[in-house]
Amino acid sequence: MGFPTQVNTLAAPGIAGDFCDNNPRSTVDADAGAFVAGSSGVTIGNFAWINPDGVTISNTGAGIPDGFVDRRQQGLITTFLADNGMTIPAGYPVILHNGGGFFAKNQGTNAAVRKNKVYANNATGAVSFGATGSAPTGASATGGITVNAGSTSTIVPNVVTGSITGNVLTVTAITTGAIAPGQFLSGGSSGTGYVDSATQVLSQLTGTTGGVGTYQLSVSGAVTSTTITATGGMLTVGGSVTGTFVPGQTLTGSTVVTGTTITQFISGTGGAGTYAVDTSQTVTTTAITASGATLTISAVGSGALSVNAVISGSTVTAGTYISAGNANFPIALTGNGGTGTYLVTPSQTVSPGTAITVYSATETTCYANSSGNVGEVVKIGHTLNTPT
Repeated sequence: MGFPTQVNTLAAPGIAGDFCDNNPRSTVDADAGAFVAGSSGVTIGNFAWINPDGVTISNTGAGIPDGFVDRRQQGLITTFLADNGMTIPAGYPVILHNGGGFFAKNQGTNAAVRKNKVYANNATGAVSFGATGSAPTGASATGGITVNAGSTSTIVPNVVTGSITGNVLTVTAITTGAIAPGQFLSGGSSGTGYVDSATQVLSQLTGTTGGVGTYQLSVSGAVTSTTITATGGMLTVGGSVTGTFVPGQTLTGSTVVTGTTITQFISGTGGAGTYAVDTSQTVTTTAITASGATLTISAVGSGALSVNAVISGSTVTAGTYISAGNANFPIALTGNGGTGTYLVTPSQTVSPGTAITVYSATETTCYANSSGNVGEVVKIGHTLNTPT
């Protein structure tokens, strides 16, 4: 620790993340193995969200946060020669509170006044304060929103002709579909040898993407040329294509199996082309829509757009938020804080040229129980909305 250079006449009231009172407090119920810090770690004294896996926690998320991270010796000093640290490293346990009274650092742009609403920054979990219904603005822009759809699209099972020698699959012909990493294989007979049911495609070694060529497998085998089936199916997006198709989206269509999800790109890069899906099925030419919608920003007046930020506009559905940008799918999206394309939730259509307001934080159900300037600690309390 460095030599003290300042003497305070009064002790600090508290440190961000400390409990500020002895009132009842509650924690978020966790499943087995939960909660642990996500890949970027978790900052103590900020709000946090539960990731889709239900196990990891991040200081970024959409909507109202799942809880507040307290300072009960959860963090570690991992920076060489550092005096202190407020980060829980990736993979370490996290206690997440959804009720109680805490000290929080005012990281906004205006002083906190008692009974102010507390706002959670959706990109960092940072705490700010303001009147009810006055979420801080992150950007003002102009743009429009289109649904993600292909008017004449199909889905087919993945069936090929191939052989296995050791840990390599050699595909000589495609019947339908495509081969992609992550798929499990089946097939064979007593005459050709059977494919081990645990065999998974790890990567493509040579050939046309998803087609004729060689593939690295997880299990060694000896199978002569035969019909081999891979799990999942192949979506072909065609016809009049609007919006963007990316992994993670669920598909809907007249005969599409409910819950079918895109797992990876094959030849498609967001528009027309082929994509791997998780459910084997045959869907003849029909209109297929992917979840969410695509926001196209044509101009930015001020600030920058960010993932998980809520947006509003004259015809924008209430609660719409940015779900992905260029950093998530650089192959398919062009928006990186400025002009370009972003994915939003939910699906909708908004005319180009609409004035868009981007909010950097979400109003919580917490209130300020004391006052404090920017950079000072403020008492916050109440119960967070608990997801159902």
